Amino acid sequence: MDLIWADGRLLVAGPDTRAHPPAETAARYAGLRFAPGDAPRVLGVPARELRDRLVPLDALGDGAGARRAGERIAAAPDPAAALEEFVRLRAAGAPAPDPLLRAVVARLAAGRPVAETADATGLGARQLHRRSLDAFGYGPKTLARILRLQRALALIRTGVPYAETAARAGCADQAHLAREVRALAGTTLGAYARATAASAKSETPHPSGSSTTA
Repeated sequence: MDLIWADGRLLVAGPDTRAHPPAETAARYAGLRFAPGDAPRVLGVPARELRDRLVPLDALGDGAGARRAGERIAAAPDPAAALEEFVRLRAAGAPAPDPLLRAVVARLAAGRPVAETADATGLGARQLHRRSLDAFGYGPKTLARILRLQRALALIRTGVPYAETAARAGCADQAHLAREVRALAGTTLGAYARATAASAKSETPHPSGSSTTA
């Protein structure tokens, strides 16, 4: 999940199960990506309620406070730093991270099976699914797919060949990886690799604010 400041507005991008091309652009923006499971406790709303949605922060409670925060970020010399500070202050008053959920993310990110993860964390399959919906917005199998795709895309960005990427990320083969990239990221392996290469060569700075909360 992401918190995005766009031309003075604060928006929450919920957990996505498919690619969502932007419907509009902003002249100035900054974004902060939460670690899996952190946004619901900081923002005070279950992730399942925001799945595949882009929602103004002021619609989730304390609308006046959210609007004031957006104005303060707009007036700051570095909007990305101001956005991060806003989240840090929100996080300071939020419940502590759930160590069980952290363990679930760590095991799935390492490629461990969902059933094994449920057993290792002492959660039954149904309980794991229910808690995953509130924390991540979808069940553990979908979370595992997305974390696997993130592993694969990180390898592609370093120039690892597609077939080797598929094997190291945990996909059955290159065709399986290609299907996952199209289904979850809305692009192809080749297009992603070309965009990554072009971005690396560009002299134009990327928009600031790509940090992740811990």
